[in-house]
Amino acid sequence: MEKFRWAYIGCGSIAEKTAKEITKGNHCIVSVYSRNYEKAVAFAEKYNACAFKTAEEAILCKNVDAVYIATPHTSHVEYSIAALKNHKPVLCEKPIGINIADVDRIINCARENETYFCEAMWTWFSDVALTVKDWIKSGKIGDVEEIKINYSFPGILKPKNSRVLLPETAGGALLDIGIYPITYCYNLFGYPDEIICKGTVRNRIDISEKITLRFGKAICKFNISLTSAREDCIIKGTKGKISLPLFHMASKATLKSAEGKKAFSGKTDYLTEFTRVAEEIRAGKIQSDYIPFSSTRNCMKIMDKCRRQMNLKYPCE
Repeated sequence: MEKFRWAYIGCGSIAEKTAKEITKGNHCIVSVYSRNYEKAVAFAEKYNACAFKTAEEAILCKNVDAVYIATPHTSHVEYSIAALKNHKPVLCEKPIGINIADVDRIINCARENETYFCEAMWTWFSDVALTVKDWIKSGKIGDVEEIKINYSFPGILKPKNSRVLLPETAGGALLDIGIYPITYCYNLFGYPDEIICKGTVRNRIDISEKITLRFGKAICKFNISLTSAREDCIIKGTKGKISLPLFHMASKATLKSAEGKKAFSGKTDYLTEFTRVAEEIRAGKIQSDYIPFSSTRNCMKIMDKCRRQMNLKYPCE
């Protein structure tokens, strides 16, 4: 099978990571755009691609099979719609926008143009996350009672002009890392019956949150922060528990139940994500089975509600 050909919009750190990994598989990059043309040229040279001075030129480059968008999330709507209107499938980094209005604009455009769109939530392209979901759905730990997730990284140590710390680019903990536990719980249990969020806002961005989601009798509690480094997940049920030392990029999940202890080892990687997206595009799908439109939309609704409870609004809204 021929290599799947990507247009890259954005050349930052996540673009570098994905490009390095996917080009080891059956993928290639044929066109590149960045607001910094010199940066685009340097990136393109690494992968034998062509650099362009406008996003539209990169999107419309000959032989592009799909567009990967890895820019700050405040620009995701613009680039996603530009690609979709030209009937180019899109894999867009998370979050795909900053609020539900952004998400609806993109999803509606994908439907109107009958063109594939997917949020790049790599966690749910991993067999580790899919195995955890299967364990829960098949009753391996009985009825779920409690989920505890901690996810933090020292984002406050980044340069002051980092997108994570700028209100103008909708920076902060919630959209950057909070989306992971929210999507994790949503994909396991659906939309919550109750959402409670208490956060710390400093310099017009959220530094940390304590969020509680209630799903019937199951309670999900997670701590999100830009001030420390920690990641773990424990899911407790009436008949056992599941633990993951890392959950958003898991390589292992452990199940403890009446049947004994069982471990599943796998990997969460960009090559698997891009390959499964390419397969869905080649199959003619408009949305992903791994991250369907409903998941992207409902998770943004949860984050919007969390922000309202913190009275947090971005300058660009």
